[in-house]
Amino acid sequence: MKPENIFKIKVMNQDLIVNPLELSQTAKYLTKENIASLAPSVFSTKPSSDVSSKYTHIPTEKVIDDMEQLGWKPIEAKEVKARKNSTKGFQKHLLVFRNEDVVINGDDGDTVFPQILLTNSHDGKNSFQFQAGLYRMICSNGLVIADTQFEAVKMRHMGYTFEDLQIKIKEMVAKLPLTVESMNKMKETILEETEILSFAREAIATRFNKEELRRIEVDLKDLTFPIRKEDEGNDVWSVFNVVQEKLLTGDFNYRAGGKVRKAREVKNFKQDMLINKRLFDVALEYAS
Repeated sequence: MKPENIFKIKVMNQDLIVNPLELSQTAKYLTKENIASLAPSVFSTKPSSDVSSKYTHIPTEKVIDDMEQLGWKPIEAKEVKARKNSTKGFQKHLLVFRNEDVVINGDDGDTVFPQILLTNSHDGKNSFQFQAGLYRMICSNGLVIADTQFEAVKMRHMGYTFEDLQIKIKEMVAKLPLTVESMNKMKETILEETEILSFAREAIATRFNKEELRRIEVDLKDLTFPIRKEDEGNDVWSVFNVVQEKLLTGDFNYRAGGKVRKAREVKNFKQDMLINKRLFDVALEYAS
């Protein structure tokens, strides 16, 4: 029997304005000192010398403070490696925010926290960009929602205001029920064995390009074999999460040139986000 609406979203604070003193100090959230050690470029107080005189510098730190006012606190921080000295300290960086008052509860105990991923840089090449994501407690794994369902929100540095940010974040939260609907469709859609292997084959193409796929061979059954009991199942949601986790963590082997090699973990956050979006698209197709 198919489950009905197993996932339900709960938003405790509809206004999304909180008193910072009321925010719980939980170990999983990052302090500014933590962020500075992981992504120093977040705290650049001035832009790169490469930008024009018309460039408006809005420190990412200000957005961190504003997001906290809205109840969203940072849990992850990364930055790309600077390709040249002139961009060091100004390069593209990522901050992941979570709000404990916005949660998706599964009837089977599969709790998922919506997340907001902010990317920015201080070299004049990027605006503030907000992307929706999901954090699944069972596997401590982060997903990024596909652009086809949840288009990224961009904000220019020039004219940035807290009020505008508040509107943008409220709009993102308002769209989350559509994502929950898709999650329920994934959970309700049962795949045959051949479909599971077909899903895995399409999923591999989100990480490897065509030339690489001609040179390597991946055991599809191994890629779809669940890591933990909670992931057992032949519904799209379960298969999607198993494959996504293995592809991103590198928890699979592949054969190339007659040798079996261990896949590497995806550490570049730009590649991570791209793979995630593509995988979410694949899952949506199988659940439609």
